[in-house]
Amino acid sequence: MSNLPPLNTETIWAILNDQIDDPTVNQLVWHCLGYRYNVSANFWDATEVAPEWWDEYPEPPDFINSRPATVKLTRSIPTENKQLLKQLGFAGYKVGEFGPRQTRRATAANWLLSYMKSGN
Repeated sequence: MSNLPPLNTETIWAILNDQIDDPTVNQLVWHCLGYRYNVSANFWDATEVAPEWWDEYPEPPDFINSRPATVKLTRSIPTENKQLLKQLGFAGYKVGEFGPRQTRRATAANWLLSYMKSGN
């Protein structure tokens, strides 16, 4: 996971515009949550993951394909950061041009913005 793009607004826009693939979006969120893959031991190290995530997800969840994981991600965004995509200038997707996948990518993007804002 050392090939992750930098965590900045350009990356957030690339997520929203579907210019970054789903596995990379997941990996960005996993990294920020503290999940680390130990290649030599072939397992996910979750020692840096907060208990509220580790208890339910000892291995990182697929945020793009798992509604429950995305709901948990949404709920973990502080109230004051729920509208960060709008502040970024994202007007949302047009009706008929989005589905659950795009919505979950937007959730990941908003969570990443919130993570950035918190100074992590």
